[in-house]
Amino acid sequence: MLSYPSAVALSSRTLNHLADLIRAERTRRRGRWRRLDAGRQALLALAHLRNGDTIARLACGFEVSVTTAWRYVREAIDLLATHAEDLNAALRRIARLAYAILDGTLIPIDRVADQRPYYSGKHKRHGVNVQVIADCKGRLIGASPALPGAVHDLTPARTHGLIDALISANVMTFADKAYQGAGGSIRTPFKRRRHRLRLSRRQKSVNRHHVKIRAVGERAVATLKGRKILAKLRCCPRRATAIIKAILALHHGPTSRNPR
Repeated sequence: MLSYPSAVALSSRTLNHLADLIRAERTRRRGRWRRLDAGRQALLALAHLRNGDTIARLACGFEVSVTTAWRYVREAIDLLATHAEDLNAALRRIARLAYAILDGTLIPIDRVADQRPYYSGKHKRHGVNVQVIADCKGRLIGASPALPGAVHDLTPARTHGLIDALISANVMTFADKAYQGAGGSIRTPFKRRRHRLRLSRRQKSVNRHHVKIRAVGERAVATLKGRKILAKLRCCPRRATAIIKAILALHHGPTSRNPR
């Protein structure tokens, strides 16, 4: 295979942060000699997360075996996942804001043996469902663990405690029609029903303003899915949650919590 230089659109601060975590973990484990130092392993993992480079490409570029490249990437992702903020930390941030935005997104995956749980009828493709929380300026605050894509958006929001946490914190949250019935401080647009075939002028006006507010939350989804690895996950769907947490840890940087 031929190799060529490439670039990763991340700051040196991000690289140094991950390298420090890897270096500390190696010291703690007192492991054997490694083919790549902590900085090179961090760069390899970031190239995979940010650019979506395949393991085979990374192995060629860093002059290691495919197995070694796979192990290095997995180690870095698991290490970042342990340093990601939990739901309580995200809610402490949201509690200081005027309001929050809740939205669901589908992360495409390769087909698996048991396809039915992962097939989204809405998106007409296989994937995992991730709930994203944004602030009033569209900045990414947090994301839920991944569930099979066949579930309705309200189901993972309830399963992971997002709805109860937002309601108990009394945070006004704007969401789309998929979250109707959540109650509490969750605000959803008006929806036509069997006994209400038409919306009033006031209800239509409320819906228009609701859409304008909620549209800002798409920035948070774009921030999360800007990592090319999420363009289509080519690993086991069960690894999706660890990858999401690793991306959140990189996004929030050194301010992320330390594992207990």
